[in-house]
Amino acid sequence: MTIARSTAAKWSLSAVAAGALLVGCSASVSAGKSEPKLASDKLAASLADKLASTTGQPKPDITCPEDLAGKVGTETRCTLTADDGRTLGVTVTVTSVDGKQIHYDFKADETASPAPN
Repeated sequence: MTIARSTAAKWSLSAVAAGALLVGCSASVSAGKSEPKLASDKLAASLADKLASTTGQPKPDITCPEDLAGKVGTETRCTLTADDGRTLGVTVTVTSVDGKQIHYDFKADETASPAPN
């Protein structure tokens, strides 16, 4: 159990540290539909990949509640859930759209929310 808690704590701390690192980070994804829109599951996977490469940790569990519309300025909030149940919000903002390519910045919150009881 100590190892699992240590890993969860490390990920949580890494995720919080990533919040400071992710100011101004960006990514882009190609949307497959005629109207640019990125499916919520693909957005979550893209964010998990970027966070894992930034923190050097395994891919985190990220969920996004809605698809991301390819319109500059559109925002959505996704949630990173650590192994210990704490959560960290991630704000995603569309910065540009080039055809079906959606470019976005994302920023993790500076503090994690406690795990539910």
